[in-house]
Amino acid sequence: MCRRVTWLGGLMAALVVAVALGTVVPRPLTTPAAASAGAGNEILLLANPIHTDIALPVDDEVRAAFADLVPAGLPVDMPGVEYLVIGWGGRSFYIETPTWGDLRPLPVLRALTIDRSVIHVSVAGPIDRSHPAIRPLDITQEGRSRMIAAMRASFARGGAMPVVVPGAAYGTDDAFFEAEGAFNAFLGCNTWTAAALRAGGIRTGWWTPLPQLLDLSIDLHQGA
Repeated sequence: MCRRVTWLGGLMAALVVAVALGTVVPRPLTTPAAASAGAGNEILLLANPIHTDIALPVDDEVRAAFADLVPAGLPVDMPGVEYLVIGWGGRSFYIETPTWGDLRPLPVLRALTIDRSVIHVSVAGPIDRSHPAIRPLDITQEGRSRMIAAMRASFARGGAMPVVVPGAAYGTDDAFFEAEGAFNAFLGCNTWTAAALRAGGIRTGWWTPLPQLLDLSIDLHQGA
């Protein structure tokens, strides 16, 4: 028993150190040249206690980049759409838990182990930028194009088209798509968000598995 307690204590200590270093150590280590250029564009980082999404203001570039999602029923080109909201996560938990009231043991267990991944895309009208769960981030035009390309690369494809998950939407303004990569608690939705931000020239921590750590790492490294 004593050895088991010691082992668990060492594991917890190692995890605390990994989280601290993952937040404090920047990725990339040096500031990317694009990040020091004039930004002039804005994206939104949306967060809840365990998950993050990226909201892209919809313009001609975004409509063209995600036009192949329209046949799946996602109304990207519908009048009144101002944002395209994109996130990546574990298939079971993401699809089966639209609200906290839908929380069930099996999806949680899969989220804590290994699961197939999906991408959730929804459209939105105006978003309150002053809400505490929403963080506006400046980005260059070139950076945003790289971010969009990185997001697009995460979609699994059947031929040339993204593969929609049938019947998995929360409503009429969203859809789930099959994604590249496996999901687990250590390399999950928030590390995917961080990678997309870095593709756009926004520095994050090296490893940020929670929204709070990602947000803190941006505070520490953005513009450093």
